[in-house]
Amino acid sequence: MLDRRNILSIFGAVLCTTLPAMAAEDHSAHMHAAAAGAAPANKKLIDTASDCVKAGQACIAHCLQSFAAGDASLAACAKSVDQMLSVCATLQKLASAGSDNLAGMAKVALAVCEACEKECRKHADKHDTCKACADACKACADACRAA
Repeated sequence: MLDRRNILSIFGAVLCTTLPAMAAEDHSAHMHAAAAGAAPANKKLIDTASDCVKAGQACIAHCLQSFAAGDASLAACAKSVDQMLSVCATLQKLASAGSDNLAGMAKVALAVCEACEKECRKHADKHDTCKACADACKACADACRAA
């Protein structure tokens, strides 16, 4: 009679004999292009969107610190950066996946990055994080135009 303990023992024995053989299997026939050293087709979009997200996160953190100190002068900047973060994270994901919707998303990202750059430039002379965000947005917008 098979009870739960016997089923688990059988299952464990099968795994112990099967997994080592699977691990030793040659996977070179289905190696991914990125692992083989080939650049993804959308590398520029992926990289610039990623840079936007990193710079935007630093910018938003700076804006929040300013708000906590009672300075609301970066409110419009924070709003544009917040929108850019969502759009560029999605752009990066679609570019990585080679999505059929990438061209449409690149158009949206272009508009959002241009708006964010414009807003961040207003504070770039006073705040390094705003300058870095504006520069990242310009690079991403340029990559979106090229796509």
